Amino acid sequence: MLMNAEDSALLVIDVQERLLPHIDQGQRLLENVQWLVKLAQEIGVPIMASEQYPKGIGPTHADLARLLPASAIVEKLHFSCVAADCLQPLAGYARKQLVVCGVESHVCVLQTVLDLRLQGKELFVVDDAVGSRRAQDKALALERMRTNGITIVSREMVAFEWLRRAGTPLFKEISQRFLK
Repeated sequence: MLMNAEDSALLVIDVQERLLPHIDQGQRLLENVQWLVKLAQEIGVPIMASEQYPKGIGPTHADLARLLPASAIVEKLHFSCVAADCLQPLAGYARKQLVVCGVESHVCVLQTVLDLRLQGKELFVVDDAVGSRRAQDKALALERMRTNGITIVSREMVAFEWLRRAGTPLFKEISQRFLK
């Protein structure tokens, strides 16, 4: 199954200021998540974002929050966005495909995507835009996701599948800005 921009939403999970410095390759992850957010905006894919207990872990990282409308960010206490019941009011939740990025791979990302899978969503977790404090935890989480029918993808796979074809003005714009 391919990702389709008209059927997709981007879900950014818990990319927060106090947590990110502890994530393995956290700066690279932040840059990759920002890349995905800008790509989604350019193509017209709705974006949703969550914050895990922001009073303790801090808000969404400022560099990322600047790219998002405040109405796209929800707070939660449950690790799973589904258990927290926080995604329904957000634009894009009704879409059948969710492209997922964020932290931590083995906690909030894993629990959210497993719950979304039970709801019948088609899920695509972006390998180069998810992370954990320890690389081993990320690897285990991605393997568990795969065995539960969740597709693991790269940022470029997302871009090319959302675009579908070359030779359009949108492809030229995206190619020049994102696919260097």
